[in-house]
Amino acid sequence: MSKQQISTDGAPRPAGSYSQGIATGGFLYTAGFGPQDPATGEIAESVGEQTRQVLRNIAAVLAERGLTFDDVVKVTAHLQHLKRDFAEYDAAYREFFTEPFPVRTTVGSDLYDILVEIDVVARLRG
Repeated sequence: MSKQQISTDGAPRPAGSYSQGIATGGFLYTAGFGPQDPATGEIAESVGEQTRQVLRNIAAVLAERGLTFDDVVKVTAHLQHLKRDFAEYDAAYREFFTEPFPVRTTVGSDLYDILVEIDVVARLRG
C-alpha cells in the first residue's frame, strides 16, 4: 500500500522525525498537533484557546487534501489536566465539529509545556 506525505506551512513544522500527515488506504492520518501558531510559534494560555489553535493547525493539513472536519472519523486528544480542563476543551472542540461527531478518545497525558494535543483520522474523498 502506498502512502503520500501531506505537508503545509499552515501548521507547525515537525519537531522530530514525523510527517504532518500521511494519506494511505483511503484515510488521512495527522500527527499529534500542539497549540503552536505556525507563523509566530506563540502558545495561548487557556486550554480553550490552545484547543482552537490545535484544530486550526489540523484544519490546514486536512485542507491540503480538500478535506474538512466533516471528513474526520476519529479524534484522539490528550489533555495535561483532564479533569480540570475537559469542559473548556470540549466547548472549544464543538466550535469545529458538527453532528454526527467523529468517535473520540480523550485522555490525560503528561504533555511537554502545552495543555492539549490532538490527532485525527479523516476519510479521503473520491
